[in-house]
Amino acid sequence: MADDLGRRGTRHAVVIGGSLAGLLAARVLAEHAERVTVVERDRLPEGPDARSGVPQGRHLHVLIEGGQRALDELLPGFMDELRELGAPKVAMPTDMVQWQAGQWFTRSPASAHFYSGPRPQLEWLVRQRVLADPRVELVEGTETVGLTGTSARVTGVRLRERGAGKETRTLAADLVVDASGRSTKAADWLAGIGAEAPHEETLDTGLAYASRIYKATDAVPATDAQGYYIVPGPRQTYGGVIVPLGDGHHMVTFSGLRGEAPPTEEEAFEAYAQRLPHPVLSEWVAAAEPVTPVHGFRQTANIRRRYDRPGRRPAGFLATGDALCAFNPIYGQGMTTAALAAVALRGALSDTRRVPTTQRVQRALLESSRQAWDISAGADKKMPGATGDAARLQPADKFADWYLGRIQELAAGDPEVGTPFRAVLSLTAPLSSLFAPSLVRAVLFSPVPETPAEPPLRRDA
Repeated sequence: MADDLGRRGTRHAVVIGGSLAGLLAARVLAEHAERVTVVERDRLPEGPDARSGVPQGRHLHVLIEGGQRALDELLPGFMDELRELGAPKVAMPTDMVQWQAGQWFTRSPASAHFYSGPRPQLEWLVRQRVLADPRVELVEGTETVGLTGTSARVTGVRLRERGAGKETRTLAADLVVDASGRSTKAADWLAGIGAEAPHEETLDTGLAYASRIYKATDAVPATDAQGYYIVPGPRQTYGGVIVPLGDGHHMVTFSGLRGEAPPTEEEAFEAYAQRLPHPVLSEWVAAAEPVTPVHGFRQTANIRRRYDRPGRRPAGFLATGDALCAFNPIYGQGMTTAALAAVALRGALSDTRRVPTTQRVQRALLESSRQAWDISAGADKKMPGATGDAARLQPADKFADWYLGRIQELAAGDPEVGTPFRAVLSLTAPLSSLFAPSLVRAVLFSPVPETPAEPPLRRDA
């Protein structure tokens, strides 16, 4: 049977998982299939509320520029709607008091920005837009327990209603997309039809973090910045960030590596801030009003599932989002890569020059996450105690570490270097742009510019 996902007229597509990656995949598939069914194990809230199926949902999320552009492409006018809901817009480096590798960043004019509103708010808005399409159906409170078909082709999924015992039913499909997240059971599903699971690349620093929402008071340090960021690194492994959520509320997150996890007990959480290289975050937290309990998070390994490599795998089955490539969440790439994957899915299915085979589309999905992986895994493999097969240093890593270290050092005070550096981190420019002739000259010959000696609480300080 021909393996063609786009031109034979897919009648029914099933998406496993109703989070961002699944919803956005459904949005694209509705352009090609007669109907799309999103199967979600949770009962989804009616409003912008947290849900148990997003274990990281109570923690910091940012939408960087690559994701903003992708969401507006997939759902025209989306960013206008998000702004209308009050999602804070944070300009970089203007609005953040940032410390990294021993330097405070100069708060020069903005060259990038991110949105830092609550994830449930953004996910709810996406859900409203996608489910407004009559071609997309949501099946809630239902688990996917297996696939139907053979090692050559998937023909559907086996489902079980949560709380209904062991009884299952079959839902036929021409295409199945796994968007069930980093804890996907795809390896078991594939084995159940005689197919092979993909090799998993892993890189784990053991990083853990804990978060709590606070409300700013008149007693917090006076500043015209919107937030603070202490960036961890190989020599200083503790991290801390404070960003606005809207209505005077802020998300406060502290992080540490294996064996040095921030506690979830409230007094100990605030005391943990004293481990950071400057007391400015500790002083802010001590003066602010706590609003929620402390929530911890430990699943931060980078995991990439290599469906692009040879193996006995069926046509009609794709993986996207964290089920394909999951990152250390501290780098803030997850929501953006979910949106970029949907853009890549649209491009691959609509490409009139090539037949959209399962293998070809899957490679396009993986490629859409490559830069985010290179940034996340590239930084994590330098952290002490990193484990996993992707943690092995390659011959070119030593030069890359030196070069990117110089870029980072210069970016703290030089806008001519900081602007392209932030574009790469925002996933709006390729990593190769950091090797433009002007940047190579700066790396080789420019002195490190002077940067603030103390936290720049005022732009003109």
